[in-house]
Amino acid sequence: MNLRAIGCNVASAAVDLREKLAFDDAKRSRALAELAARYGAEVVVLGTCNRVELYLARPEVAGPVHAPLVAEFLGEAHGVPADRIQPHLYEHADAAAVRHLFRVAGGLDSVVVGEGQIAAQVKEAFEAAQQAGAAGPLLNTLFPAALRVSKRVRTETGIARGNVSVASAALVFVRQVFDTFADKTVLVVGTGKMGRLALNHLREQHPAGVLVTSRTPERAADIAAGCGGRAVPWDQLDDALVRADIVLSATACTEPVVTRRRFDEKVRGKRGGRKLVVFDMAAPRNFDPRIHDGDRVSLFNVDDLNAVREEQLAERRRHVGPAEAIVGAEVTRFVSDWNRRQDGPVIGRLTAEVDKVRDAVVGPLLEKLNGRLTAADRERIEGAFRLFQNRLLHGPIAALREGGGEPHGGTLREALMKLFGLKG
Repeated sequence: MNLRAIGCNVASAAVDLREKLAFDDAKRSRALAELAARYGAEVVVLGTCNRVELYLARPEVAGPVHAPLVAEFLGEAHGVPADRIQPHLYEHADAAAVRHLFRVAGGLDSVVVGEGQIAAQVKEAFEAAQQAGAAGPLLNTLFPAALRVSKRVRTETGIARGNVSVASAALVFVRQVFDTFADKTVLVVGTGKMGRLALNHLREQHPAGVLVTSRTPERAADIAAGCGGRAVPWDQLDDALVRADIVLSATACTEPVVTRRRFDEKVRGKRGGRKLVVFDMAAPRNFDPRIHDGDRVSLFNVDDLNAVREEQLAERRRHVGPAEAIVGAEVTRFVSDWNRRQDGPVIGRLTAEVDKVRDAVVGPLLEKLNGRLTAADRERIEGAFRLFQNRLLHGPIAALREGGGEPHGGTLREALMKLFGLKG
């Protein structure tokens, strides 16, 4: 199969490294083209606030792309030393890579178990690879399968029940600082998917006021109107930060939107000592972490979600077992189907090649015995050779079909082709 899933997530790398490895649209397009050309691989680049992952497939090539090469590439792409990246990378091979993607798409590998947003991000990453011409036969089969698995997990288990997501968990986390939102002004920075999701959850908290700002004023106005809030021009962000008690930020920027110097010079002194809680859901982060002073300004990010109370996710965790069972069955099905697709042509060529050898031996023999055999004799001789052929090939073909998957399927296939002199 020669499939690898290589990357880092919230469990393997801290946010300060993950944000350095994040891909915006332009960087991702360049990465897809470069990886495909450099390694002759099919490629999908998946990036979320919790993870940066590369899926690389080389089904027709002997040898996969391993983590050290990916660390080298990420280092070149982002200006980070490869030896700083590599210790934080995980690598999943073949069936394990299939399982990893299915678990990611199904929300089983998320900070918030069962988070539905990840399926949309998987779909968007796959579509970007298709548009770039970086997806091939294996990934064009794998990613639609992952999205089907995600749908099965959501519809056949209760793992997605309730409004639990990174955005909603962030609000739960903030409520550990503020008991109520009723006298608080909430500022939402960014009107992308995460920002809109945060706004949906905000309605249930009944804050005193909601401010929305974005680099796209029309979108900010439309979204603010939809939740009873007020749009704030992007160039008035500092004033909005002075007014806000709670900030939920999720705008797509490669550099901090609010640096420590900007906050100290234009915001901190004007707040009159009022407490401010900022939850930065973006990757890379929107707020310079040095803004946090542990007293009047508290700044949190997705890595802090481990502090969300366990009972918030207890109901969903009851459904992890059934969801994992779905993933396991779908992995087996996918690997089996893929192997059949790969093994079928090899088995066909093998059978045809041995047919030729049999005919080359039986034909002259029957010619030599011509006139001394009855029709029944000829049929028995031909049948005996066919039976011998079938029994001879049964073992190799059965081994290929039953064990040709993971992790040694490619080796079996290549050995069979070499032993019987089959052309690729």
